[in-house]
Amino acid sequence: MKLSRLLIISIFLSGFVSAGICQDTIRLKERGIIPDTFGNIVSQVQAIIESGRLSTNPVIIFEKGRYDFWPDGAVKKELYISNCTENDTGSKVKNIALWLENLDNVTIDGSGSRFVLHGKMISFAMQNCRNITLKNFSVDYERPTMSELTIRSYSENKVETDIHPDSRYVIEEGKLVFTGEGWRPWSYHAILFTPDKDLMKYSTFEPFAKADAVETAPFRVEFSGDFSKTPFKAGDVLTVRNPYRDNCGAFINRSSNIRLENLQMNYMHGLGIVSQFSENITLFKVDAVPSKNSGRVVSCFADCFHFSGCKGYISIDSCQTSGSHDDPINVHGTHLQIVEKLSGNMIRVRFMHHQTYGFEAFIPGDSIAFIQPQSLLEKGTATVRSARLLNLREMELTLNETIPETILAGMCIENVTWTPSVEIRNCRFERTNTRGILLTTRRNILVENNTFYHTGMSAILIADDAASWFESGMVKNVMIRGNHFIDCGYNNGGAVIAVEPENTVIDLKNPVHRNIRIENNLFESYDYPVLHAKSVKGLSFSGNKIMHSHTLNPVSGNRFTLNLNGCSEVTIRDNSFDSDVLGKNIFLENMTSKEISLDKKSKNDLIIVTNKKSNK
Repeated sequence: MKLSRLLIISIFLSGFVSAGICQDTIRLKERGIIPDTFGNIVSQVQAIIESGRLSTNPVIIFEKGRYDFWPDGAVKKELYISNCTENDTGSKVKNIALWLENLDNVTIDGSGSRFVLHGKMISFAMQNCRNITLKNFSVDYERPTMSELTIRSYSENKVETDIHPDSRYVIEEGKLVFTGEGWRPWSYHAILFTPDKDLMKYSTFEPFAKADAVETAPFRVEFSGDFSKTPFKAGDVLTVRNPYRDNCGAFINRSSNIRLENLQMNYMHGLGIVSQFSENITLFKVDAVPSKNSGRVVSCFADCFHFSGCKGYISIDSCQTSGSHDDPINVHGTHLQIVEKLSGNMIRVRFMHHQTYGFEAFIPGDSIAFIQPQSLLEKGTATVRSARLLNLREMELTLNETIPETILAGMCIENVTWTPSVEIRNCRFERTNTRGILLTTRRNILVENNTFYHTGMSAILIADDAASWFESGMVKNVMIRGNHFIDCGYNNGGAVIAVEPENTVIDLKNPVHRNIRIENNLFESYDYPVLHAKSVKGLSFSGNKIMHSHTLNPVSGNRFTLNLNGCSEVTIRDNSFDSDVLGKNIFLENMTSKEISLDKKSKNDLIIVTNKKSNK
């Protein structure tokens, strides 16, 4: 796999502006914007961004310091953003700190500055932009929409807590109520962080919401109630948020050649950095982590880096995520369901998930594939002649080709044009209760030299579904090599690496995924399952070292090291299993051992177990 060319292209494009012979440097200090005033600079900065349209390759430079952005005076745009647009009548208008639209060859250099947002805001958003670089700044919220409490003492009827100073609250009628800048939560979703084991687990805030609350000192609250079903211990940190997704940390839409470099996203509300229908995106040294010395645990309300319907390349290099309430990285497309065949070459299609809708998922010239939901297989292809958004949920497509009679309402379509190649290298992912990275794209994927530390579920998930999240699609060429996996899957007992398409029809001759190679990785695991692979043709598990970490107790009901379901052309060789590794076996379902090639060492190390019922 020759994916290194992506990095070469990335470096070339990132240097496009900085290496330009003609540049106009715009220094904010010279325009009257100085740091550390704590005043609202949002409209002043936006005016300078707009004035840059008259410049040649403008480089906008902040003098190092703190800058505050408030919703008052901010650009306000109605935006429909993948995976974070709730299905309700609430306003979809977002407040945006830095808005870039129809701009080319612009660099914004924060010089190490700290951008502080107030209320619910998007830190930066770009639409229809090209060759944009944002670098050298951090983003945080004056009052993050995540509240954090540390347990001081616990008994079944009384809990004493220290509330983080950034988590504002009041006591009303004897109950604790969190407050924010212009918002209050009406529902609570809780994740517990246990510092002694460095784990994040699902929890509940319900006993605290029902309990009588008394403030015994500033930011110290004692709760009296029934805590018998929710044991805590001193030092545990409860992180709490409203689960309602009404925003994102940053937004890149219909843009190309975007580089984010040396950014610290200390908190992001709603979803993280969302890239939607954009081309060629580089994240280099972009960290989603709480700010140093803040004492906070959580950096992101949900996913950190989310890519929906992108194309070209995605390069994520030397980044870190720590403390997200959902997946650090998710790369996917969107299956839309065929609602009606209008004519020989016209169809009406519909967004199916309640958090993803309202944007143009197809444009003229896009190639599409017809997908059978039960098998997740292609049943034909076509090209879009015209596309029209009928309403927030439905689109009407006119195709260049006549639609085959075998294509029926209820089937789905995938936008094949907008599928990216992906490189994720030299990164560290830690402190998340869910997966590490989700990848579903049919173009080349490389996951190399990363560390996955204590992900609550699988470190890597390759899915594909047309029934739940409707996140597409199949993969065709994946390399996972040289990574270090440490105690992953403790929340659900899932495999460290999971290939789990949601197809209900499994056919060895017609797999969902192809060519997945897992090579030369180090697995330190406390539990049994290391790999679960379903419906893959051309699977290689080679040169890996598997160790038993002994740090946690096994939680999985799955007592097999390698689980293979409906896979073919499988190669397992040159792996090293420590003597105390749990299981040391292979479980087969919907296939036989004839589909596996084992070297002599693997035959000695691993016992093959077949589900006879599934092979009748």
